[in-house]
Amino acid sequence: MPAAYAIARMFPPARLHDDVLEYLERIQETLDPFGGRFLVHGGVPDVKEGEFPGVLVIVGFPDAAAAYGWYESDAYAEILAKRADHIPSDLFIVEGVDADYDISKTAAELRRQRDSAE
Repeated sequence: MPAAYAIARMFPPARLHDDVLEYLERIQETLDPFGGRFLVHGGVPDVKEGEFPGVLVIVGFPDAAAAYGWYESDAYAEILAKRADHIPSDLFIVEGVDADYDISKTAAELRRQRDSAE
């Protein structure tokens, strides 16, 4: 099974609220049971195309079930508002690809589908 990622774009406030600091102090304990670990935390992307206001957070999980398990867990629900009430953000979960993923095979299949539809 491929890894999965919780990815967020966040717009940190000028001043960190005590709730946010508590969230940061407690989040790792919500990730541990699901094998979650920070891959990027607060990184400011070097944008090469388009726009990306805010900062980037990426948390990796062994698979999608673990990522959803974490996000839907009682432990995370208990602290979520401490961040969400003070830091506007966009957050999503996405499944990665297998280690042997070959984009050229995907392109060939898309070409086949397009050509058969014409």
